[in-house]
Amino acid sequence: MLNLERLRVLHAIATYGSVRAASEVLAVTTSAVSQQIGKLEGELGQRLVERNGRGVRLTDAALLLVKHADRIMSLVAEAEADVEAHRGAVVGQLSLAAIPTAARGLAPAALRMLAQWHPQLVVELVEMEPEAALPMVSRGDLDVAIAPDWINAPLAVPDGLVKSALHDDLADIALAIDHPLARRKVIDLHELAHESWISCRRGSICHEWLLLTLRAQGVEPRLAHTAEEFQTQLALVAAGLGVGVVPRLGRDPVPAGVRIVPVRPTLSRRIHAIWRADAARRPAIRAIVKALRAAVPGGGGKAK
Repeated sequence: MLNLERLRVLHAIATYGSVRAASEVLAVTTSAVSQQIGKLEGELGQRLVERNGRGVRLTDAALLLVKHADRIMSLVAEAEADVEAHRGAVVGQLSLAAIPTAARGLAPAALRMLAQWHPQLVVELVEMEPEAALPMVSRGDLDVAIAPDWINAPLAVPDGLVKSALHDDLADIALAIDHPLARRKVIDLHELAHESWISCRRGSICHEWLLLTLRAQGVEPRLAHTAEEFQTQLALVAAGLGVGVVPRLGRDPVPAGVRIVPVRPTLSRRIHAIWRADAARRPAIRAIVKALRAAVPGGGGKAK
């Protein structure tokens, strides 16, 4: 009989592309991953992983087994969800991945409410961007992810996942306090055509969205600096090194040297909670989504 944990290891290698990446996600050593694959090969009597330069390549037999493993893991998740739903109690463990602004602006209040409402539920929060989090939710290595969906750049959600809107988050322009436009009540985006921009990491969802948005307004952005954290971006703005677009969620405190000004057209993103469809019946999933909605600014922390 095939061992479920060994199937999980093989599936992790297929999903994340290497033994090292799989070991990091599974929180085990690379040698432990290799040992599990070796035992699985022994059970099947077939090679599953072959050396390919510095990495590995899955054999045809492994790729066939990964397809079955995906279905098996989905059935296991569905069975676990059904048992939890039958029991009805919000207990156990749950992992939550969140973009940095949601990790600051939503998660602390939501986790505090959950601790009060459901003290037997243990939630682990990890700060993570959607491009890393969503594959992990798909595979079952994370339970829930909080991710943004910009109005003009929709978030691609893998098959088998569902998303639920939590909050519509506006974004504003951040300028140095001595910038000529800093005292304006509102700025038209095209007025910033010749500015130097401070953006998120190249290739990230927010970075690509900024390029798309500015170019739609006839602005070809001149990117001066990139930084992962919006607080770092604001520090660069305060130093007069450029302007930036900063969402309102999780933004405070704003440095004294920065002026925040609304912009036309309105820039908006929708914040979603995302989880596996086969886990939707889990009481813990429903509980954390309710808590996140209650934690939205203006949500009032309403009861469960």
